[in-house]
Amino acid sequence: MASKLSKPETAPDWSGPRISHPDFAAKLAARRAALNHPELPRNTGKRRTASKKALLKAIEKSGGTW
Repeated sequence: MASKLSKPETAPDWSGPRISHPDFAAKLAARRAALNHPELPRNTGKRRTASKKALLKAIEKSGGTW
């Protein structure tokens, strides 16, 4: 699905880089494999909004995991 915010037709003369998502994903996977798939730290969640906390609590209550 294409981004609803990305509208390349609005800047046809853009000379900056354009990123191909499949190419980026392949390069990212290769970099992670070269590093033996490092475990990245999770967000600590210390700055979550009340609505996000409520959402995560509801997910947990319904048996889901986050």
